[in-house]
Amino acid sequence: MSELMYTETGTINKEQLITEHTPLVKRIAYHMMAKLPASVQVDDLIQAGMIGLLDAIGRYEGSYGRQFESYAAQRIRGSILDELREADWLPRSLRKKMRQIEAAMRTLEQRLGHPPSEQELSQELNMTLGDYQEALQEARGGQLIYYEDFQEEDEDHFLDRLCGTQDNQPFDQLLEKNLREMLVDAIDKLPPREKLVMGMHYEEEMNLREIGEVLGVSESRVCQLHTQAIARLRTRLRSK
Repeated sequence: MSELMYTETGTINKEQLITEHTPLVKRIAYHMMAKLPASVQVDDLIQAGMIGLLDAIGRYEGSYGRQFESYAAQRIRGSILDELREADWLPRSLRKKMRQIEAAMRTLEQRLGHPPSEQELSQELNMTLGDYQEALQEARGGQLIYYEDFQEEDEDHFLDRLCGTQDNQPFDQLLEKNLREMLVDAIDKLPPREKLVMGMHYEEEMNLREIGEVLGVSESRVCQLHTQAIARLRTRLRSK
């Protein structure tokens, strides 16, 4: 614990804590931004995250070291999720577009007996390949699971439950719903490149740009593959 964390009067030096942990806010905001629609502004996420950091500083009662950083990260993510909930972060138009893609995947897989390619999906949707890939890009806010898919009508909003978790990761929520085995099976059946993208993003915590550098493709192409993989997983999990 640094002596500089306290002022001469023995009170917490809030300005120093804010300065030292602002990079943490930005890191979390940019990581979450990779999973959100292009309409969301990263500056808005950072602003919401700073509110979470201030809240953490005001509430925390332990020593200001690694423990505080973990606690602050939780409050920062929670604050950003609150902002996303208020802003209706995934518009209905994007949900509708993703449902159309998922429906086409389900129909084609039953008909063909294998995961449909992008060309097959675009034909099923009466779209050009370019338009289909653009739709994937626009719908990049698609989550691995929409948590409300599994909630009862009288349950709290899924973002409220997210804010109460230790690290707010989608996989933790899936584990709580006893979906681990189904998820592992669904990921294993993804096309090889999409399976690789999901592994690097969720297990190795690489961002889309870093994954693109490994695969030798653009960040936007990785975004398309990520969205398509999510749609395939949702289709399989919803059919269980």
